[in-house]
Amino acid sequence: MTDELIYQGTEDYIVSKDLSNSVNISVALKRPLLIKGEPGTGKTVLAESIARSLGLRLIVWNIKSTTKAQDGLYVYDTVQRLYDSQFGGQNVSDIKQYIKLGKLGEAFQSEERVVLLIDEIDKADLEFPNDLLWELDVMNFYIPETGETIATKHRPIVIITSNAEKELPDAFLRRCVFHYIDFPDQTMMEEIVHVHFPQLDTLLLAEALKSFYWLRSVSGLQKKPSTSELLDWVQALTIGGIDPDKIAKEIPFLGALLKKNQDFDLALRQLHLRETDGTSRASRRGW
Repeated sequence: MTDELIYQGTEDYIVSKDLSNSVNISVALKRPLLIKGEPGTGKTVLAESIARSLGLRLIVWNIKSTTKAQDGLYVYDTVQRLYDSQFGGQNVSDIKQYIKLGKLGEAFQSEERVVLLIDEIDKADLEFPNDLLWELDVMNFYIPETGETIATKHRPIVIITSNAEKELPDAFLRRCVFHYIDFPDQTMMEEIVHVHFPQLDTLLLAEALKSFYWLRSVSGLQKKPSTSELLDWVQALTIGGIDPDKIAKEIPFLGALLKKNQDFDLALRQLHLRETDGTSRASRRGW
C-alpha cells in the first residue's frame, strides 16, 4: 500500500472536494490531518470513512482531560509486577511482559498500515500536543525500562480532531495539515439524510430541513442541533407518522433536537412568536 491512496468519501459519508483533497494531501505529505469544526459535523466519523474507503484498520485514541501523551505510547504496569513478585510465584525479571503498548504504540507496531484517530485532542492539557510532537515526527519512541525502541512498521494515517475548546500550540499546528469542516448547507444536508434514509418522503424531508435550519438560526441557543440530532428527529417523525404540514407549525418531538432546558424554552417562545406574527400578518392582509 502506497502513499498515493486516493480518498473520495464513502457511500455513507459525503465529503466536499476540499475535505477529500485535505485527506489526500496529508497522506502524501506524511503529516497528521487536524480536523476542526463544531460538534456534529462528522469529524470523528471521517476517520471511520477513511479506514473503510482504503480498506485499513482503524485505531481510536479517545482523549480525556486526564490523558497524558505517555498513555498513547506505553504503560509500565508496576502494580501487577509487584503483585506477581509477592503472590504470583513467577519470574518477574522480564519487565517486557509488564509493558503494554498504548494506541500510538499499537499503530506503530501494526503489521499492516492503519488509520489512527486521536479524537478531541483539545480535551487534554496544554502540554499534551507538544509532548506528541517528536513521536509523530519520527514515528518511533524509546522505552527506557526495557531499552527498546518501538519504530513504525507502516506509517499510519493520523487524523486528529478538535472542538476548539483550547488553542493548540503553534509548534504542533505547523506539523499538521489543517481543515475546518463547515456545517453542511441545506443541499448537502439533504444528501446526507438521503444516505441514511433513502426512502424518506420528499415533502417530510423538505419541511424537516426548513424547521431544522430555522431552529439553528434562533439566537441564544447554548447547543445548536447537529446532524446526528437531525437524523434522530427525522426518524422520529417517520415513526410517529407526523403530517409534513404540521412540522413547521409545531416542530414535534423537539426533545430529539434540543438537549438543554434553556434551549427548549427559548425555542418554544420563538416558535410561539413566529406563529403569532404570522397570524397577525395574515389578519392584516385579510386572509
